[in-house]
Amino acid sequence: MKLSLKFQPPYDWPAMFGFLSARAIAGMEEVVGDVYSRSIGLNGVPGTLSITPETADSLALTLDYPDPTAVPQIVARVRRMFDLDADLGTLQRHLAFDPLLARLIAERPGLRVPGTWDGLELAIRAVLGQQITVVAAIKLAGKMVAQYGAPLASPRGGLTHVFPEAKALAGVDLATLGMPKSRGRTLSGLAQALLDDPALFDPDRPEGVARLRALYGIGDWTAQYIALRQLREMDGFPSGDVGLINALSALEGEKVTARQLLARAEAWRPYRGYAAQLLWTSLSRSD
Repeated sequence: MKLSLKFQPPYDWPAMFGFLSARAIAGMEEVVGDVYSRSIGLNGVPGTLSITPETADSLALTLDYPDPTAVPQIVARVRRMFDLDADLGTLQRHLAFDPLLARLIAERPGLRVPGTWDGLELAIRAVLGQQITVVAAIKLAGKMVAQYGAPLASPRGGLTHVFPEAKALAGVDLATLGMPKSRGRTLSGLAQALLDDPALFDPDRPEGVARLRALYGIGDWTAQYIALRQLREMDGFPSGDVGLINALSALEGEKVTARQLLARAEAWRPYRGYAAQLLWTSLSRSD
């Protein structure tokens, strides 16, 4: 099935594509040319999808999924994942009152905040990325997918497995994959928390950050990151993030502390998440 997903231009596909490419998990995601493909699971049923630019105001979605009644739900998830319903005009007008952000917006006027297909997947990515590099975190995620993810009945290119379901990770000693025991416990605890509360990562449920911070091993940075990319809380802001601190320091030409960053970000509310994306992207302008 092929679908056209409309959006209000502009859309910075190179930035979105670069973000997804740098974090593609082997066996579950594949990047070929300007096409991003991945396996998906919905209600225990696996499938695959591919996304690529189509026109100035649309992305082309190619979907291989056995249940046609699930298409509206899949499309809704993909639209959140690629931030297709963002009101860029409103948020940019607000953020442009800060001259530094105004300059970044002028450089990347179509920048969106990358989302995710699945809440548990995003939460596990975030926890794996604590205190290690993106590359190292992706390698660990690949081991997890290969060992605990359900294999596709018909592999497609490099897509061979679906990301593990919560029931496959809850109670498992994930430290055997090559991580500290405390981190493995956090990951299996996340899976169990989702089994206990299926709406844990529901974007429409209030007080998402507070719920996440109550879980073992989930601090403010991780909770804010999940809130931004999964719960789609546009004011989500992981203020202690080293990348954000480095980006603002580089742009200002002097060292900035986490406290100074947080104070500066008060004026960016309620769109601190988009400001964060602008800062993160400024670190890789050559991409």
